[in-house]
Amino acid sequence: MSQFRDFNLKLLVIEELMYGPEPLLPVYDLPTRLAERGIGDPASYVLENGLHAEVLPESRTHFETLEIPAELLAHVEELCFDAGADVFRHCAPAWDGEDDLFDVRSLDDIALLPNLREVTFVEDGVLAVPDAADVFAAHGVDTD
Repeated sequence: MSQFRDFNLKLLVIEELMYGPEPLLPVYDLPTRLAERGIGDPASYVLENGLHAEVLPESRTHFETLEIPAELLAHVEELCFDAGADVFRHCAPAWDGEDDLFDVRSLDDIALLPNLREVTFVEDGVLAVPDAADVFAAHGVDTD
């Protein structure tokens, strides 16, 4: 199994494989998991408990330990560095996108994505790697 060094880049890969138009991984649904514990509104729960500025421990554990086989990683052809990714809502349901909680700080893990061909940067997105366009170009990845 492939090991990611940058947790936030792994989350963006999970976004493609789990929450994309054709999910290849079983969907992790934080609201359903919290509802099973009697918590009806995830955002209110994290705000009331001072957890709004962090990834919920149960989500972090789930996504950190999630093993993504190489054959699934080979399906990732595009990544979007967007603060509005669904996976972030399942990690930090009250996150407002105004801090660096989900910033990708390393692109070393793109070597795990042999078919990555295109990335999209979104203004106010989550890519915090200096000279990222050069790194992508060196790997033959187009940037938008």
